[in-house]
Amino acid sequence: MDLLQPIIKPYAWGSRDALARLQGRDTPSAGPEAELWMGAHPSGPAGLTRDGRATTLLDAVAGDPDGELGGACAQTFGGRLPFLLKVLAAEQPLSIQVHPDRDQARSAFAAQQARGGHGPYADDWPKPELLYALSRFEVLAGFRDREEAAHLLESLEVDGLRPVIGLLRAGTGEQALSEALRALLERAPDDRAPLTSAVVASSRRLARSAHPHAAAYAAVERMSGHHPGDLGLVASLLLDHRVLEPGTALFMPAGGLHAYVHGVGLELFANSDNVLRAGLTTKEVNVPELLRITDPAVRVPVVVPRSVPGPGSTCLYDCPVAEFALYRTELDGSSGPLVPASGPRIAFCADGSARLSTRTGNTEPLRLGPGASCFLPASDQEVLVEGEGTLFVAAMGLFPEERGAIAQSLFFSAMTTLSHHRFPRRVHILLRGFPGDRLEKGPHRCTPPWTSEGPKSRERWWTKGGPSSTEPNSPHPRGSPPNAWHGRSTP
Repeated sequence: MDLLQPIIKPYAWGSRDALARLQGRDTPSAGPEAELWMGAHPSGPAGLTRDGRATTLLDAVAGDPDGELGGACAQTFGGRLPFLLKVLAAEQPLSIQVHPDRDQARSAFAAQQARGGHGPYADDWPKPELLYALSRFEVLAGFRDREEAAHLLESLEVDGLRPVIGLLRAGTGEQALSEALRALLERAPDDRAPLTSAVVASSRRLARSAHPHAAAYAAVERMSGHHPGDLGLVASLLLDHRVLEPGTALFMPAGGLHAYVHGVGLELFANSDNVLRAGLTTKEVNVPELLRITDPAVRVPVVVPRSVPGPGSTCLYDCPVAEFALYRTELDGSSGPLVPASGPRIAFCADGSARLSTRTGNTEPLRLGPGASCFLPASDQEVLVEGEGTLFVAAMGLFPEERGAIAQSLFFSAMTTLSHHRFPRRVHILLRGFPGDRLEKGPHRCTPPWTSEGPKSRERWWTKGGPSSTEPNSPHPRGSPPNAWHGRSTP
């Protein structure tokens, strides 16, 4: 086990309070602090100390891939730690962006290298993402329904949007959304300022009305203060606007257009830094490449946590990717084996404290306080954890046989429960986890204890001074929102 020294990224959109408060430092910080990186990406590898010598997690993995990652992981991912964990503190809106899948990243990066290396691709890896909201978190996540997008633009009563509305109304499929986005982003330079000015003015009016999407218009008004004249302000109305409650997790598949607007969250993603931007940025917007990578049919589902055996209360946030999975444990003072038990892992203490030790005692125990993290190599297979607080563990995605074992365990648990209880309403059992499963919409009445419906939990550092959103409630305050991710698919 190695205590990590995470890397802080000082991007301009970051907070001067959230990360400093997390780590127990004085606030405000000297400058904006946007992201806390815990991983082995070349752009910001976390530091650690081995045998009294300072090094990085990147160098440690490169020096012994099989020992650090395990043979299966090293072979599958070419000797690279497959995931990157970070805390994201968005005080200002991030760019509207999209990430490639594996085939797109490989071919595009190879072509870029053949042209001399300059271009938008940082590496040849995909970048699907999981976002876990630590505070209320405002996002733009995936395209809206085509007709709904047309209605939002039409309500603005801006003549310059008529051609875009026409594209949406004339289309019969998801591709009409991409064509509408293209029409906005390829607007003539002289028309951009008048169009965005008119859209912001109308959004300000609608944000104060009884319009069902007043919150989305309010977001446009707020974002205009950080990105005046940016066409991304108009494009944002094509996207689904949501405010996530703490404890909610979203899966951002490759090809899904999205933006993080405001909040503090834990982000876990494939070990890549590939980003293609569509707006709300001063950086290059490569419209042809952006539209080639963007898939308008991609939806951004909520990840429904599943209880798994572990110390305290342990949940798995599993996504249909091979690179990562997230585990969350509410430690209750008892001791038990760390979950998962094998493979490379990064443990992060969000609040309280956690003590990690090995059964063999051949390594010194580690105590993690709020904001602290450690790397557990594949060779540390019998790790015990105890304490009181919230511990997240990032790990590899599940193999098909592991998903099958979990699904079987859940099935027998459900059968046992049903045999002892009578329910006043119809019960739906959703069994997923086998090859061929898909993203599905469906009812979900199992509420995790940290949501607004569950027992009140103690105040967290990240709930103080949360997002200044004008939307009073989560878009789906009860039960599971549309596009909830009940299924699992084979990587």
